[in-house]
Amino acid sequence: MTATQDNAPAALLLSGEGRYADPWHPFTDTSGAVAGLLREAGFGVVMSGDVDGALADLAHADAADLPALLAVNVGLPRDGRPSPGTPDASAGLARWLGTDRPLLVTHSSSTSFVDLPAWEEGLGGRWVRGTSMHPDYGPAAVNVLRASGPVVAGVPDFVLPDERYSHLRTCPDIIVHATHTHEGRDHPLMWSFERPPSGGRPGRTFYDALGHDTASYRSPEHRAILLRAIAWLAGA
Repeated sequence: MTATQDNAPAALLLSGEGRYADPWHPFTDTSGAVAGLLREAGFGVVMSGDVDGALADLAHADAADLPALLAVNVGLPRDGRPSPGTPDASAGLARWLGTDRPLLVTHSSSTSFVDLPAWEEGLGGRWVRGTSMHPDYGPAAVNVLRASGPVVAGVPDFVLPDERYSHLRTCPDIIVHATHTHEGRDHPLMWSFERPPSGGRPGRTFYDALGHDTASYRSPEHRAILLRAIAWLAGA
């Protein structure tokens, strides 16, 4: 298992650059915030803006050289090319999703990798163009489902500046940890999911639909949940 120079387990963080950037999301800043949380949780972080290249590397790496955790903070390419962008990139992401290694996914990443059905299956849901939406950015009231497990136990409901993703398509096997209410309906904002095993242990996924910008990551409740989620992903 890949480790950094200080022997911390390595987390590979894919950040929205190039074709995975967009005009609405400050990926450099939010990826920096996610990297800070991963480091606080004990990981060494390798950040890559070459999303397709980094995924292709996962396809060819020896099992012992794979990172300990994959984190994804990207947007949806709008250049008409597939997402993932190459057969090797698709193979690398599919390989990861078929292992027991953990996956942390943030915000607009649920809109991406539309040409790999295994992405939705491994994430536990996705954004669906024409169906999913979000109200205008602003104060977002988050309802914490404290009975849903130790990731959120004891964390109170909270308000933070963010986008409230709504009408996502979700798998029935996810465990929802936080929601928001829009037009009289509760919509999941954070969930955990154990990916079906391919001969071994299930892989753990955590999705956080929050995180539009760094103001979201200054929320103490949001940070507390993410730190617990990373610990859960790591096997705690």
